[in-house]
Amino acid sequence: MAVGQEIYADVHAVPGVKLAAVAAGIKTDDTPDLVLMELAPASTTAGVFTRNAFCAAPVTVSKRHLHAEKPTFFLINSGNANAGLGVAGVTDALTSCQQLAAGAGVRTEQVLPFSTGVIGEKLPIDRVTGSIPDLLADLNEDNWLAAARAIMTTDTRPKICSRKISIEGREVSISGMAKGSGMIRPDMATLLVFLATDASIEFDLLEDILHHSVDRSFNRVTIDSDTSTNDSCMLSATHLSEVQIAKGSESLRQFSAAMDEVCVELAKGIVKDGEGASKFIEVKVENGNDTNECLTIAYSVAESPLVKTAMYASDANWGRILMAVGKAGVQDLDVAKVSIYLEDVCIVRCGERDERYREEMGAAVMANEEIIVRIDLGRGETTESVWTSDLSHEYVRINAEYRT
Repeated sequence: MAVGQEIYADVHAVPGVKLAAVAAGIKTDDTPDLVLMELAPASTTAGVFTRNAFCAAPVTVSKRHLHAEKPTFFLINSGNANAGLGVAGVTDALTSCQQLAAGAGVRTEQVLPFSTGVIGEKLPIDRVTGSIPDLLADLNEDNWLAAARAIMTTDTRPKICSRKISIEGREVSISGMAKGSGMIRPDMATLLVFLATDASIEFDLLEDILHHSVDRSFNRVTIDSDTSTNDSCMLSATHLSEVQIAKGSESLRQFSAAMDEVCVELAKGIVKDGEGASKFIEVKVENGNDTNECLTIAYSVAESPLVKTAMYASDANWGRILMAVGKAGVQDLDVAKVSIYLEDVCIVRCGERDERYREEMGAAVMANEEIIVRIDLGRGETTESVWTSDLSHEYVRINAEYRT
């Protein structure tokens, strides 16, 4: 039920990045489910990970390895989260790293593992390690789309985005892929995101760029208010374009703007492919005191089951939006200053129903596939948005049947 069409522009290869995807048999339907991503020697990598206290074994291992070495390989599986398994899960994640390292001639710490899928089931480690020779043989810089498909779980389509920009007269490539459809409210990144560029960027600045882009993209989405145990978002710079991105430079402004675009497009793609989604909804809170209160109210509306089901039914039951704004818990909110809009249709003005509002006006907006809910707090100058989807019968079916 994904919103919009599955359309892909050219996916740009990133010099210094190769990918491979194979069917290892982790899933039961013989679709590709194991990906290898190779980075050129001396590439720089930054990452952000889940804040869920039950973080998955591959998250634990990846964080440890990232602090020890510059990564050369990402080994990514779908169909099994390798989460909730204690020491056994960590052992399997390490085994996969050790076997790949031995086959590729690198140190174990240069391999970062990533997993997504069902929580609490043992990773079929023999299938993973047994597929390593095929992965190494299949590495190719043009395998971005195949890799994006192989990391999907309940996703109905891959999420992938590319940009080429000119900096100081030289071309820089940025490409990224993401997976995510349910168990989405990242609080750091999303289920799995892999971004790469051939720009030359040192670690501290690369980390700043990643956090900046994540905070304005993946940290602004919610499907069901649930934060995964496996969330990981990685950004690698291969340095092969010889375009140096430095702090305080015009090149940094240009590069950061392009990276923001890529991350926002991927984040919106996740929402549009949300489990059971038939609508893409932006909740935009305007004229608040600060970012925190704007996001608090935006998430209160975006995550309300009553609001989301009304959106699914195209039911202009605007009282549900009013309720969700009020329950957010923002201190000293003067409701007499609050106005609420569906697109440009004012439904609440200064805390009460707009006298010019008619049901058919709201219903016409709610029938759209993409909807903007605007909430004007009338008390400051800050504006923030959160992106979400509706809540449908299909969402319930997908999650009820997820393991069956």
